[in-house]
Amino acid sequence: MKADRSLRRTIGAYIALTKPRVMELLLVSTIPVMFLAQGGMPNPWLIFATVFGGAMSAGSAASFNMYLDRDIDAHMHRTENRPLVTGEITPRAALVFSWTLAVVSTVWLLATTNVLAAGLSAGAIFFYVVIYTMLLKRRTEQNIVWGGIAGCFPVLIGWAAVTGSLDWPPLILFVLIFLWTPPHYWPLSMKYKDDYEDVDVPMLGVTRNAAQVGLQVILYAWATLACSLLLIPVAGMGLIYTVSALVFGGWFVYESHRLYSQAVRGASPKPMRVFHASISYLTLIFLAVAVDPLLRILPFGA
Repeated sequence: MKADRSLRRTIGAYIALTKPRVMELLLVSTIPVMFLAQGGMPNPWLIFATVFGGAMSAGSAASFNMYLDRDIDAHMHRTENRPLVTGEITPRAALVFSWTLAVVSTVWLLATTNVLAAGLSAGAIFFYVVIYTMLLKRRTEQNIVWGGIAGCFPVLIGWAAVTGSLDWPPLILFVLIFLWTPPHYWPLSMKYKDDYEDVDVPMLGVTRNAAQVGLQVILYAWATLACSLLLIPVAGMGLIYTVSALVFGGWFVYESHRLYSQAVRGASPKPMRVFHASISYLTLIFLAVAVDPLLRILPFGA
């Protein structure tokens, strides 16, 4: 019985290394783009193969990130229970696990999708691990802006898995996620400002005051909304997507203005409200990306 509990704890620790909640967000953007690329329902096996490979790829990047950041994770309240900090997994085991997921995910996507999708997946791992974690995170307040590009790759992977090529619609969605990432993450950096300050990580919430961060969040939220509207003429999106982009984008912008207003008035800002709103926004906008082409192929959608 004790051995069973120990095995479950070990499995749970390895799962934690992959940052499942971050992985969910990445996969939320992969499947809808496959529907858009297909113009309807893609092959279910292809969806599974792409999602499974993408999950391993995202898990690899997250695991590498925890391995490289284990020194600062030990000093941050938000990350002090991560498995490399608690000792549930050794650094060597985590590194082996990271490399294994990276290799297996690339080979899997190469075998089940195509060369382009597999190459983009490997590129996403490289960008998150090397460009963001190793080069940018501890050096510049713009870390999450450029490092966030890694999180934009799933839309390209999903489109490439279906078509074997790239086109303007996935590139617009790539830019949408690029613009969405700062106003999604900067409120979190405000919430955990002391944590980042203690470990000398120059997140914008540390280097700028609340009003300045709030203003940047507003600018990026508006840019995200504008970018979402570009998909309408380029991909021929219908009413469902158009209304969703305007309504949910408007809500995201409203919450961003609210955060800025609180900071300017000297009131205690509530950054996590914007953080959670950004997650809901991305989920809903990509749900609309998936539903819109399905409605177009129905008899009443013609």
